[in-house]
Amino acid sequence: MLDRQIHALNAAGCHRIYSDKKSGKNAEREELSKALDYAREGDTLVVPSLDRLGRSIQDLIAIVAGLRTRGIGFTSLHENLDTTTPGGRLVFHVFAALAEFIRELIVQGTSEGLDAARARGARLGRPPAMTPEQVQHARDLLSRPKNTVSSIAKLLGVSRNTIYKYVPELKGGRVALAEAEGATALPAPPAPSE
Repeated sequence: MLDRQIHALNAAGCHRIYSDKKSGKNAEREELSKALDYAREGDTLVVPSLDRLGRSIQDLIAIVAGLRTRGIGFTSLHENLDTTTPGGRLVFHVFAALAEFIRELIVQGTSEGLDAARARGARLGRPPAMTPEQVQHARDLLSRPKNTVSSIAKLLGVSRNTIYKYVPELKGGRVALAEAEGATALPAPPAPSE
C-alpha cells in the first residue's frame, strides 16, 4: 500500500516524500511534522488521500488552514482536491463550514439533553461520595473519642478529606463537632410564658 502511495506522489511530480508507518489516527506522526516544518510559502503539500493527513475532519481543516496562512497549497490526489485553485478552495471551505455546523449541532444537542434531564429531576455529574446515612454514621462514630478520622474513613470506604468535606464542623475539632451535634440534637427550650 505504501509503495502505491509513493508511486502516486512521484507521478504527481513531488520532489520530496515523507512517509509515516503509523496510522493517521496517531497523534505523533514524526514524518508529517517534518513535512509541515519543511514546507515554505509557495510550496504545495500533496497527499495520496485526505485520510492520510488528518485524524478527523476537524484535524484536517486545522492543518490545511495552517498551511493556507503560511501561503502553502494543499492537494489530495484521490479526492482531486487542490486548494491552489478557486474550486479547490471552495470545496475546502464547504468542508470547514460543514464541520463547524456539525460541531454546533452536537453542542446544541448536548445542551438540550442536559436541560431535559434537569427538567426530569435527574441528578447530573458525579454521585456524592457519601450518602446522608453514611454522614450520620460518621458523625455518630466521631462522637466516640477512641475513633480516629482515618479509621472512620477506612470503615466507610472514603478518604479522610471526604469525611472533612461532609462533616465540615469537624474542621474545628471534636469539641466543635460535639457542640454542633448538641445544637442540632437538642432544640432550644421554649421561652417561659407569663
